[in-house]
Amino acid sequence: MAALTRRVSSGRRLGYRPAMTPPPSPFDIPDGQKPAAPDLVRRASKTPAPKRFWRVAAAEPVEGGYGLTLDGRPARTPSRRPLYAPDLISGERLAAEWNAVGETIDPADMPLTRLINSAIDGVADRAAEVRADIVKYAGSDLLCYRAAEPEKLVARQTELWDPVLRWARERHGARLALAEGVMFVSQPPEAIDAIAAAVATIPAPHALAALHSVTTLTGSAILALALFDGHLDADAAWAAAHVDEDVQMQIWGEDEEALARRALRRREFDAAAFLLSS
Repeated sequence: MAALTRRVSSGRRLGYRPAMTPPPSPFDIPDGQKPAAPDLVRRASKTPAPKRFWRVAAAEPVEGGYGLTLDGRPARTPSRRPLYAPDLISGERLAAEWNAVGETIDPADMPLTRLINSAIDGVADRAAEVRADIVKYAGSDLLCYRAAEPEKLVARQTELWDPVLRWARERHGARLALAEGVMFVSQPPEAIDAIAAAVATIPAPHALAALHSVTTLTGSAILALALFDGHLDADAAWAAAHVDEDVQMQIWGEDEEALARRALRRREFDAAAFLLSS
């Protein structure tokens, strides 16, 4: 469980708004409908949710990709920048997310919008810092910290993690050191340099924001890179990131509250995995 604790606690290293945190408003709302506070504060104060104010959302070609339009008008991020996806597939998925909105708007139901907002408003101006933060995760990557017991957990970690580490070694030249338990182990500088070189190739801002989101949600830069490279699909990467939790549930039974929180994280993860592979 130490690895799980490390994964959860390490997700707030960066100063910009994390991809999994809903912004106050992910779009331009008419003046009479603008919420007075972020979503969680709005709910606590019982402020009515903003109403849907558009009929049709669409993806239209713009410089750099496909911009979201609402009834033909360009949508914008919370920082008033054009809201756009990097390609047609992700642009259509973004528009579909907006078309699926009901009578009222809940940003919690719009993970791809929030992630793209984060990419445009946060990552675009701080790409070097975002890359450095991802590389820091590699220095204490989830896959490098192994349990000593129970045997089922040890075997499952070996089964799911060793092939990914072998891929990182063969694909990127990153030979990472392993540790048992929670004792920190320093990684070879050449391995970290190899990971940094791989992260440097990730396009900003969209793919880089998605890579950072996957890294923070899984606690593993290696899993995020394997997902980007197509070595793992989303289900395989998610399963590898939750070995500890899954084995604990097999032994002690399921926790409904933990499963509910995990389902929310999975929605964020799926949005990032989609953007990373699009």
